[in-house]
Amino acid sequence: MSCELCGLKIMTNETNKKIVKSKEEWQKQLNDDQYRVTREKGTERAFTGKYWDSKDKGRYLCVCCDKELFHSDTKFDSGSGWPSYYQPINPDAVETEEDRALFMKRVEVHCAQCDAHLGHVFEDGPNPTGLRYCINSASLKFEGDA
Repeated sequence: MSCELCGLKIMTNETNKKIVKSKEEWQKQLNDDQYRVTREKGTERAFTGKYWDSKDKGRYLCVCCDKELFHSDTKFDSGSGWPSYYQPINPDAVETEEDRALFMKRVEVHCAQCDAHLGHVFEDGPNPTGLRYCINSASLKFEGDA
């Protein structure tokens, strides 16, 4: 299926419409760091991302498709050097899959709408979930609360 206004290809699943673009379309939309992280499953160095120590109140959106992913109310200082959240803004905002890169087993987190790589989730977070969504700043954009 394609959007009648912009021609964007849309694939659907049970809860999210999938946004699919070519490599060239993503490269045109994103800067080099954003592309490397979100489309090539890269990571930024710890303590270098724009949001790792941000205390501003608001929502964090996917840099690729503007899907709301996390709210600042669930952000915490994990000491890892990446923005960390104990839960997504809603259960359908992100999807996960096993990641066995780097000779270890981890759980990758990606945007449920456009499959952008966001980071990883670990089971060493605070209550109430016990989870730590460790997310690259390059995969996010911030909208402050009004």
